[in-house]
Amino acid sequence: MSQLPITEADLHAYVDGLLPHARRAEIAAYLATRPDEADRLDAYRSQNEALRKLFDPVLDEPVPARLSARPRRSTILQRVAAGLAIAFFSGIAGWHLHDQTAPGRQLAQAPAAAPAAASQRVAGLVRQAAIAHVVYSPDVRRPVEIGADQEEQLVTWLSKRIGSKIHPPKLGKLGYELIGGRLLPGESGPVAQFMYHDATGQRLTLYVSTEQSHNQDTGFRFAQEGPVNVFYWIDGKFGYALSAGADKGELARIAAAVHEQLEKS
Repeated sequence: MSQLPITEADLHAYVDGLLPHARRAEIAAYLATRPDEADRLDAYRSQNEALRKLFDPVLDEPVPARLSARPRRSTILQRVAAGLAIAFFSGIAGWHLHDQTAPGRQLAQAPAAAPAAASQRVAGLVRQAAIAHVVYSPDVRRPVEIGADQEEQLVTWLSKRIGSKIHPPKLGKLGYELIGGRLLPGESGPVAQFMYHDATGQRLTLYVSTEQSHNQDTGFRFAQEGPVNVFYWIDGKFGYALSAGADKGELARIAAAVHEQLEKS
């Protein structure tokens, strides 16, 4: 029996199926007496599976013309791009934004580029919201940074960091209670994420960005990113994206209630 200590690297390698059989048996025995650690690794497995479902379609996307100067390498480029995307967004789970980029940085673009920039920013909003949902919603131990029991502190902190007053909508009448929230990195500054769950444990997240200065206000729009359904809309500088595994009809009902409350706030 090996006497080597069990490290965090060992645990991640165990989840990824990268350990030799003997070492896997040691980790399994270690986890058998530590249910909290076993639950944490189960959450990592769920995150990995959700990320695969979200990014596997990238493997079938055509390589942009600017990257296809060597057509025979296109398949390799696609797989590398998909792998890098998964690695990058998996890393977001352990990273917190710290006073880095001012929210107004995107305003430096030339006016002629504004329509294209706006479209890209909206697409980025949807994708980032879906990824944040996939990364954090399966987390058993710490899905949020500040819990609903400290809602006043959560609101003060997130409002200060994103530079605008925000409040998590009340969704109790729809069967969803606030779990809490966290700060995340956006394209050019911090964004906020609020998380809710229902009686069955199903979770949904509301992603709030203040990076939409070039966009016109919009009504509800629907997108599907892998296993995640997203309803999103733009209101002035705010971009909102409601993400969940719930079906389109259920999510539309919740989105309407969220929008109504935000309009009144």
